[in-house]
Amino acid sequence: MIIRDLEKVRVAIKEATDLDIAYAYDDLVFPEHAAFLIEFDSESDNHFYCYFHMDCLYDSKTEILAQLTQSFKKSGCSLVSKGAFTLNQKGEEIEIHFS
Repeated sequence: MIIRDLEKVRVAIKEATDLDIAYAYDDLVFPEHAAFLIEFDSESDNHFYCYFHMDCLYDSKTEILAQLTQSFKKSGCSLVSKGAFTLNQKGEEIEIHFS
């Protein structure tokens, strides 16, 4: 079983955006409002990926990414923008599609 440092991610997100974590599952962390999500890198504890919701405005995305990158950097971590995602409701489940 892989142990992931959710607290490190929670602190970085809170510092950068003042958002709390709404949901975490396996290697994905969803902050409130789901404008973006953070993915743990399976090969490094100090490297993370960021995906933005397809509907996130370009200017907002740029500003949020800069704030997140700086916040992760303060804790000795790197953050890379990796693309976009959408969420689709399927009954009681939610599907995530990455692009």
